Amino acid sequence: MTRIIIIYGLVAGLIIISGIIATVAAGGDQPHGNVWLGYLIMLLGMAAVFIGVKQHRDRTLGGVIRFLPALGVGLAISVIASLAYVAVWEVYLAATDYVFMDRYVAATLAQRRAEGLSGEAYGRLEAQLSGMAQAYRSPLYRMPVTFAEIFPVGLLVSIVSAVLLRNSRVLPARRRS
Repeated sequence: MTRIIIIYGLVAGLIIISGIIATVAAGGDQPHGNVWLGYLIMLLGMAAVFIGVKQHRDRTLGGVIRFLPALGVGLAISVIASLAYVAVWEVYLAATDYVFMDRYVAATLAQRRAEGLSGEAYGRLEAQLSGMAQAYRSPLYRMPVTFAEIFPVGLLVSIVSAVLLRNSRVLPARRRS
């Protein structure tokens, strides 16, 4: 079981971080990627949770698993995927001299100014984003925030996987000949 959790967790994490970094890199100076595309990439990567739970059910448990054990395996895979996501994001930030948040703040301010925001409202937004950028410089703030970006998707996929795969008739195990 541990092997399945680690392998599928790392696969999910690498799929997700590769997709996210590709969209951030493609955005260049406009780091406001498509949020829906980001979540679609996360969902695609977290499909490894479903596959990992199914493999555990079929190969280790003979094709039958209850909800809580399935949920536990799914959550463990999601935690590994989320930790891999955080680790690779930290490497990416270091490799790019931590410019992501500065670009994000600049792009957000430019976008809001183009939308007509000015005066006191613009000043409040600028102060808020400046404070967020300052907090993001600390790994003790940044790493949990990064983890919280991805883990809820893994939680949702884990719950759905556990609900579906507890029924042994859903994608039943193939008999080995």
